[in-house]
Amino acid sequence: MYLYDYSRRDSMRILHACLPIALLFSPGAFAENAPDPEALITPAVIESVGEWLSNPIVSLSINAQNNLRGALSQAEIDALDTQWRAEREASDKPLISATLSAPLSIYLLRVQANSLGLYPEIFVMDANGLNVGQSAITGDYWQGDEDKFQKTFPGGPGTVFIDAAEWDEDRKIWRAQLNLAVTDPETEKVIGAATVEFNLTELLRRQTPNS
Repeated sequence: MYLYDYSRRDSMRILHACLPIALLFSPGAFAENAPDPEALITPAVIESVGEWLSNPIVSLSINAQNNLRGALSQAEIDALDTQWRAEREASDKPLISATLSAPLSIYLLRVQANSLGLYPEIFVMDANGLNVGQSAITGDYWQGDEDKFQKTFPGGPGTVFIDAAEWDEDRKIWRAQLNLAVTDPETEKVIGAATVEFNLTELLRRQTPNS
């Protein structure tokens, strides 16, 4: 049995030969082939999301939190967000546990499960951009400084913002977020916002005939 003694020059040749293959599988290399979220997340798709968001548990939960935390200062909001981030790494998670066990979170988790892979993540925000309910633990508790909130909540009833597609390396799927203003059915005023992340790869499959 012989062991080949690779020289530095041999190693560089192998590296250069492998680079084109590696680039083919990098997100940047095929970003131009990313699916168009706005073409896939059609008005009919948005309407279907609006149907399950119209469940009374959504507006009731948002209104309850707006009444509870509507007058928070920015410093208090930042403190809650900092607490959330710290709890993600801690064994004791009072704020995270309370949010995930809320009726709205349980409802959103059920919606996510019934989507059969179409919705990797769903969360609903109050008038401050703080999470009210979610189907999984998010990185932040406060979304108020992000486009998902800033491009929906201030826009009034019916405002929709579809974010760019992103490649999920772990799941090998394309994902994009549909963000909507949430309106109180009685007052017809915007009370919060919702983010529904779509598995674009699965959505494309479902929209392709004979798939």
